[in-house]
Amino acid sequence: MAKRKIVKINEEKCNGCGLCIPGCAEGALQIIDGKAKLVSDKYCDGLGACLGTCPMDAIEIIEREAEEFDEEAVKQYLKEKEPKNRSEARQSSGCPGSRAMSIKKRADSESAPSPSEEVPVSIKPQLAQWPVQLKLVPVNAPYFDGSHLLITADCVPFAYADYHLGLLKGKSVVVGCPKLDDVKLYIEKLTEIIKLNDIKKVTVVVMEVPCCKGMVRAAAEAVKASGKHVPLNLVEISIDGRIKK
Repeated sequence: MAKRKIVKINEEKCNGCGLCIPGCAEGALQIIDGKAKLVSDKYCDGLGACLGTCPMDAIEIIEREAEEFDEEAVKQYLKEKEPKNRSEARQSSGCPGSRAMSIKKRADSESAPSPSEEVPVSIKPQLAQWPVQLKLVPVNAPYFDGSHLLITADCVPFAYADYHLGLLKGKSVVVGCPKLDDVKLYIEKLTEIIKLNDIKKVTVVVMEVPCCKGMVRAAAEAVKASGKHVPLNLVEISIDGRIKK
């Protein structure tokens, strides 16, 4: 094998958002176990079209011994990956968190609906502040001082029906999307909030999709950077609306 330019992915930095996938015309990158991976050396041309698409700066071009780029193998590989029908094409996506899907209610005994679930129920909203978007909240807002801080990925309240009573009640809250926003800004803002206020506890609630891991990372780094010993708790919600154990 000859030494040539090829993609290298820093898995510690990668949050599995999948933004690099469309940037690779050869299909050499895939999300596997929540991380971007190089499927095969022979599919990577080493030109770096995927560079600049990663918000975590986890991709670089290095020189190492690698199998030669094989254009014919790429054509065959892409042909095999082509969606077999329209439905499959619509659902195809580089990022698991962006993949289109229909959510069917589970029919097992664990989640079987009780008769009362068929009756419309109105609950009292538990939101005790405004604003809630992490980029908009003042770091020294009075509602943060002495509070239990709930850091919420913004898809969670739509997926988890008991969000207000089960998670939000009695807490201050900030909401954001680590896939659409700059995680570094999240870390800086959360660090200031924790530094400037007497935060008693931090709970991070995210979806099970890989891109939400950026929010978990932001919370953990912010607590560490604050220099305070604040308990940090993680809650993960499945796409079908359950708290995952």
